Amino acid sequence: MLDSSERHLFDILKGVPYFEGATPSRLRALTEQARRFRVSSDETIFIEGELAAGMWVIERGSVKVFKINLDGDEHILHLLGAGNTFNEIASLDGGPNPANAAALSAVNGWLIPTDAIRALLAGDGELALRVIGLLARRVRALVGQIEDLALYSVTIRLARFLLKQAEDPALSGPGVTRASIAAHLATTPESISRSLRSLEESGAIRFDRHQIIVVDDALLRTIAAL
Repeated sequence: MLDSSERHLFDILKGVPYFEGATPSRLRALTEQARRFRVSSDETIFIEGELAAGMWVIERGSVKVFKINLDGDEHILHLLGAGNTFNEIASLDGGPNPANAAALSAVNGWLIPTDAIRALLAGDGELALRVIGLLARRVRALVGQIEDLALYSVTIRLARFLLKQAEDPALSGPGVTRASIAAHLATTPESISRSLRSLEESGAIRFDRHQIIVVDDALLRTIAAL
């Protein structure tokens, strides 16, 4: 019998794309092996190069997955919020963490051990094929992210980010600041501020205190070259 916390995780896992189609008994087995975790804002969750412990599931709060270059500069690969998972690839291949992860705010969630995930996929071929398809789409998204950084201006990259942010609440969660957006878009907070002013002057967005409101979706898409 699952307790209230485990039932909550069970409900979250039913909505995680990686586990879509898994039988209730298989999801229950994952839930029973999951471990709760709580971290404070700015606390490190794991470090690049360490052996992966498994897949992480966020119940509450915001997380950044990031790399650090030789000069100590940070580039944020992913901004994540409630209901999101991270470190999936390392949990599937049993290898080291490919990046670092840290909390942008206080975070509650669960860690599903690598062995539990691999056992689930070994026992369900259809689910394993679905996971392969999701990972392929993830790779395509990363290729698109690299293309954005290499080919487009800060304003275009920011316009694309704001469009994604409007569709994904995790991208505007607690702790997602202009500095974190700048690190995600490989630029500086000052450049983000200039681009925001430019987008505001164009009529594509407006500010409501500290919140950015998209007022002309079509115009923003034109600026984003989409």
